Amino acid sequence: MLLQDARIGRRLVTNGEWLEFMAGGGYAEPTLWLSDGWAAAQTEGWTAPGYWRLVDGAWFVMTLGGLRPVDPAAPVCHVSYYEADAFARWAGKRLPTEFEWEVAADNVPATGNSLGTRSFRPLPAETASDGNPRQMFGDVWEWTQSAYLPFPGYRPLAGALGEYNGKFMVSQQVLRGGSCATPPGHTRATYRNFFYPHQRWQFLGLRLAEDIAQ
Repeated sequence: MLLQDARIGRRLVTNGEWLEFMAGGGYAEPTLWLSDGWAAAQTEGWTAPGYWRLVDGAWFVMTLGGLRPVDPAAPVCHVSYYEADAFARWAGKRLPTEFEWEVAADNVPATGNSLGTRSFRPLPAETASDGNPRQMFGDVWEWTQSAYLPFPGYRPLAGALGEYNGKFMVSQQVLRGGSCATPPGHTRATYRNFFYPHQRWQFLGLRLAEDIAQ
């Protein structure tokens, strides 16, 4: 796979940034959305990420520990591919491909806020001085712009494992990285998760990417 020069975000997109997107009319501007995404947003009545609730003028989110105030510094979560793509367009950037993501994660330890930390929710990024992108593993699964398709030469294995992979390689997007609900040791830079673009019940978030001018 030939990759062009690109820059990937140092951290995940936060709730605070998503609140700016909402305040800026992101859910009401059809030019930001893919056609199917706009149709889904209108049909489902999306005006905020999944499990968000507006209570007395303040945003809360329903977590595994109950209703909590939205933390502006924490990664945004429970957003569909359509919402992630619209946000990236609003921000003047794009989602990374799964190959760009994998290259960026190659030298990053596959550790982070997973099920082992027992936080059970995405947490704000920690300060790092090693120059690596933060939150590559854990917190939220990260949408990529790559369709879930077989790599060249792929042949489904016989039995249930082959069915699990091969039969789902249509109309879904690849996610990378793991989440706060992923068991420790289950993450690696090459792991491919996949969801339909309208789904948002899982711990799904995003980081941005942009092309580097030649």
